[in-house]
Amino acid sequence: MRVNRRAAGIIASAIALGFIGAVPAHAEGSRTSYISGWHINNESRRWTDNNTDAVSTAVGFSGCSTDTDNGFNDSQLTLWKDVFGPDENHGSRANFCNTSTWGGRQSAGDYYFSLTSLTYGETLHVKKVSIRY
Repeated sequence: MRVNRRAAGIIASAIALGFIGAVPAHAEGSRTSYISGWHINNESRRWTDNNTDAVSTAVGFSGCSTDTDNGFNDSQLTLWKDVFGPDENHGSRANFCNTSTWGGRQSAGDYYFSLTSLTYGETLHVKKVSIRY
């Protein structure tokens, strides 16, 4: 009887530890900000990704508007790695006032995004910008 209780305790402990170890991945870092009066080629502040997780870099927009009566349709964002010499282009993504993601892990380094284009208008305003890395 005592052996069965001990075995049951060991199995229950192992299962509990398994669930504790199965914690979902969280982003290494994140920040929120806003955009006011951006034009093509404006750049965000830099952030440092130490590549300590497997979370994709993502930029989320909410509350988007432009300087035209057409309003906001979409913008094109480019992710850059700040390096000595010409910065590394890590690709462009369309943003429809939602989240743009650069899949896969980015190597360790300093990153930023730039506004590459707007469908309507010349000036971009975004009430909330969320960056996850």
